[in-house]
Amino acid sequence: MEQVLTQRTNGRRPTLEDVARQSGVSRSTVSRVINGEPRVSAQVVERVREVIAELDYVPNQAARQLVTHRTNAIAVVASPPEGRLFLDPFFDCLLRGVRRQLAEHGAQAVLLFLEEPDDYPRVADYLGGGHVDGAVLFSLRPGDLLHEMIDRLDIPAVFGGRPRLRDGRTRHADHAYVDGDNRGGARQAVQHLVSLGRTRIATITGPYDQENSAADRLAGYRDVLPDAPPHLVEKADYSREGGADAMAALLDRCPGLDAVFVASDFMAAGALRTLRERGRRVPEDVAVVGFDDLTSIAESTEPPLTTVHQDVEDMGRLMARLLFEDGPRAPSVVVPTRLVRRQSA
Repeated sequence: MEQVLTQRTNGRRPTLEDVARQSGVSRSTVSRVINGEPRVSAQVVERVREVIAELDYVPNQAARQLVTHRTNAIAVVASPPEGRLFLDPFFDCLLRGVRRQLAEHGAQAVLLFLEEPDDYPRVADYLGGGHVDGAVLFSLRPGDLLHEMIDRLDIPAVFGGRPRLRDGRTRHADHAYVDGDNRGGARQAVQHLVSLGRTRIATITGPYDQENSAADRLAGYRDVLPDAPPHLVEKADYSREGGADAMAALLDRCPGLDAVFVASDFMAAGALRTLRERGRRVPEDVAVVGFDDLTSIAESTEPPLTTVHQDVEDMGRLMARLLFEDGPRAPSVVVPTRLVRRQSA
């Protein structure tokens, strides 16, 4: 032990041979323990791991990759509209779930962005070049070419959100996806407003021509209110300011509206601000329901926000888990939603 520590002090990193010598086993046995192979007794595994910890031994990743053909890196590919990725707490929460699950598997996330048309061939070359073991992809637009790109690449992939064509039809999915029940959750929200006796129910949607989830949430609103006039529907961009501006536009067109379903908590916070500035009491004059149940927002608004809950961080974890545990045979999963009642409706 003293000899090894002295060698490390002199600048030499512990080697596989150092671990084998101090553990009293062969080099190949140490390698099997590091790679998690089953043909080693529990007693030997425990001893080798103790020595690895004592020596602070770090395996040579380049050498391990040659043997295992794994990089221990996963691409997280995002196509954020208008560079909004890090401004929206939904995406931050989703990324956190992905990163935490990857860490449990000893893998590192490599974040790739698709913002310009020229980014697609660059990302395709990277994904197909053996740099990563798989890909988690989210924030994809209807008709996004990345679906076709992934179909041509021989790597495991899991998508965040149900793939959709530009005309709104669901695309045949060759890879697994994880999605929230956006349409069902929106129905719950609007049905709740109807149950309160509200008769002029508006909605602030996300950019439904760009976002799959926004289209589903608008469809859920129309499932309950198929005859709602167009002037009760206002599109925004999932931002707080967008929600505030959309609420102002709705009030200008329909001053007598008595409820609004907002397709994200972030936009709902902006809508509540506008209602307060216009002197409308919530929920007495206008009832408000959001979507996502991001507690950092929903519990801090005035009044606290009634919203549709989906476990966003767990969705991110599930995407990464499906990639590791099931690979090409992974099932697609639609995560259920539920209404969380607070004071706004």
